[in-house]
Amino acid sequence: MLYIDKMKTDYQPFISALLAYAVQRDVHPEKLCRLAGIAFDKLKAGNLKSIQQTQMDHLWLNVINLTGDPLFGLHFGESLQLSALGVVGEIIKSSTNVGEALTIASTLVPLITPMIGISITHNNDAFIVHFDCLDKQQEKQAIYKQTLDLLMVFVIHELDGLILEKIRPMKIKYKNNISDINVKEYTRIMRNQPQRSKLENSITFPALYWNEPILSSNYELQKILVKQHQELLIQSSSKNTFQAKIFNYLLANSYLGLVSIEQIAANFNVSARTLQRRLKLEGVSFQQVADEARKTLSIQYLSAGEYSVKQVSHMLGYNEISAFTRTFKRWTGMAPSGFRKQDG
Repeated sequence: MLYIDKMKTDYQPFISALLAYAVQRDVHPEKLCRLAGIAFDKLKAGNLKSIQQTQMDHLWLNVINLTGDPLFGLHFGESLQLSALGVVGEIIKSSTNVGEALTIASTLVPLITPMIGISITHNNDAFIVHFDCLDKQQEKQAIYKQTLDLLMVFVIHELDGLILEKIRPMKIKYKNNISDINVKEYTRIMRNQPQRSKLENSITFPALYWNEPILSSNYELQKILVKQHQELLIQSSSKNTFQAKIFNYLLANSYLGLVSIEQIAANFNVSARTLQRRLKLEGVSFQQVADEARKTLSIQYLSAGEYSVKQVSHMLGYNEISAFTRTFKRWTGMAPSGFRKQDG
């Protein structure tokens, strides 16, 4: 476990992921870094020597302010993948099932925040992930709440990536007040309505998932997606259309199939109708953008030669290989199996 100690104070991968997501939310990363006192050029080059907690605090406050999204932590958690933290290989080498991977991942929380720790308890029916406040003075602060939301959502959605299944928590306990206007959004993203608790923040999952084997090949796909996602940081100045932002979001969040227009609209803090209208002004429909993202990903995965047509079909959200085959033929004039052999 030496790699964990070595990486405890390295916030750079996390900040890079946050900035890449901020780009999707119409916030320029260089401006955000400048306001937080972070050297953007050094961060981009990967040689930023140290980042202070006060800089992290300013980064959070400014990104919330510039996006105008009071639920930024919730939405960022929905979009973040564990591979963005640069620890995929170690987790895969050290884990055979969900329980082991989750236990190791819980030790990596210092890569995100020193305010919150994660612990796990078990019983015969469930395992419970607890989010423990390590700094009681910060518990009432806005940054603490945003970070808590991020971590709770991150855990739920990352379990999906471990086993390629959309998991619904049995119970969510939450110490913060949620306004009536935000209950629906919390319930959508957390997949269960949080219950107010005076004692703890926790998520309860069915015990059957604990020993479920993890799919290491899925993390390899995530690594590809995260690389693409972070490259957007550099390309953002020349691709600043709303269409490009939706396309990039689809690429970065497609490892469990493309998300719905309602999910994307909520993540961009607009209605589905507004999202469609903004795309129409640029001469495209949401379906066209989603179709192009699937085409791009399918060609990339098949060209890699490491994944079967069935895997690629599943990863892109198709329930039947036949449906994927028909669509791929429409895109390229070839069956995916033939394309894979030709490209290989």
